[in-house]
Amino acid sequence: MTTTAPPITLDDIRDAAARIEGVAHRTPVLRSRTLDALVGAEVFLKCENFQRMGAFKFRGAYNAASRLTPEQLARGIAAYSSGNHAQAVALVARELGTTAVIVMPEDAPRAKRAATEGYGAEIVPYDRYSGDRVALAEAVAAERGLTLIPPYEHPHIMAGQGTAALELLEETGELGALVLPVGGGGLMAGSATAAKGLHPGIRMIGVEPEAGDDTKRSLEAGRRIAVPVPRTIADGQALEIPGELTFSVNRRLVDAMALVTDDEIRTAMRFAFERLKIVLEPSGATPLAALLAGRVGALPRRVGLILSGGNVDAERFARLCGTPD
Repeated sequence: MTTTAPPITLDDIRDAAARIEGVAHRTPVLRSRTLDALVGAEVFLKCENFQRMGAFKFRGAYNAASRLTPEQLARGIAAYSSGNHAQAVALVARELGTTAVIVMPEDAPRAKRAATEGYGAEIVPYDRYSGDRVALAEAVAAERGLTLIPPYEHPHIMAGQGTAALELLEETGELGALVLPVGGGGLMAGSATAAKGLHPGIRMIGVEPEAGDDTKRSLEAGRRIAVPVPRTIADGQALEIPGELTFSVNRRLVDAMALVTDDEIRTAMRFAFERLKIVLEPSGATPLAALLAGRVGALPRRVGLILSGGNVDAERFARLCGTPD
């Protein structure tokens, strides 16, 4: 009988950690007695909203792009993204002295588009509800001779994202569970590989918006299931199907999925701002939303959360979190 080797290992994540050291931020781990009391557990918050460009995506983008040859870098790089990977690739391109072309949805949050352009990238817009971003990005890359860096479907991307969990566990020691958002699945695939590699008994719990439960359905079915492109405030998780490579990891390592509503995400964003004094974008707040809303079930004594990003402009944040006087 033959077995297929996993696309990434704990050693790959440790290698990525060495590569990004001194370039990516080692983000803080916050605690809150108020939060602990509310959920009945010791909660450790890995704050990737303090990462460079405001989200965990910088880790994978740098790990992948920094391995390109001088010839590839001279030609430039391309990516497709709803926002955070776009910013990450744009910033990495600037750091490495190359150019970036990014395929982004027309309705991407204004702040994410502005930041991507601010880092010097060219944006090619598309309609996320009718267009095929992968096909468009592949066509642009082929036409211009660019190297395409996908947001999650690549071992170097997954390994880079997994360094967030590696750092968290190095600081906290063993945890009973790790809760994090799932979009395409790269953060989960890397984090689960790191966490299970260090502590095999840890429970990996993913969180999706209720409107976009493609990973939950796929795990239940044992194969990738597509859903209509979800309409949710969690724009970073508005995907219709898990990645093929990421799902091959997550189907083995993810223990449970939780779903949260947009209103629960808003409540979590408001709680993070008022009680933790941090700003989270909707996708970054979904793990906290799951805990506060009791969507995770019985918690172990010590639980970690990866708060994946904080890229939301003041106007949208106020609109999402504001309450009448």
